Amino acid sequence: MNREKLIAHLVQEEGKVNKPYRDTVGKWTAGVGRNLDDVGLSDDEIMYLLGNDINRVEKQLDTNLTWWRGMCDARQNALASMCFQLGISGLLAFKNSLQLLRNGQYSAAADEFLNSKWASQVPARAKRVTDMIRTGEY
Repeated sequence: MNREKLIAHLVQEEGKVNKPYRDTVGKWTAGVGRNLDDVGLSDDEIMYLLGNDINRVEKQLDTNLTWWRGMCDARQNALASMCFQLGISGLLAFKNSLQLLRNGQYSAAADEFLNSKWASQVPARAKRVTDMIRTGEY
């Protein structure tokens, strides 16, 4: 079998789609004909996607919050977790909280994050994340 020719053939026949769509029989499909309903994703594929998502989040934080890497690991992870969940625009909407965080006012920043719609929507997660911000520990 010539793998390169098979790949070219399958891309031509199936197309290459970046977002899930319903195929001709109503199955969720993505990529090059990946039947998500029946095949799904392997653990390796899930972790590969997660790695790519984390890389994207790091780049967004590096671009938009150039000071974030000066914090301890736990606080960096808290911000990355929020960015992962909310997207960079959602995270950047927390202007006061981020300014407090930048200034090293961790408890005040945690309180500000907790006083939000986000915290009311995901209270357990918000508590875990803001505890990391407040204490600098996991």
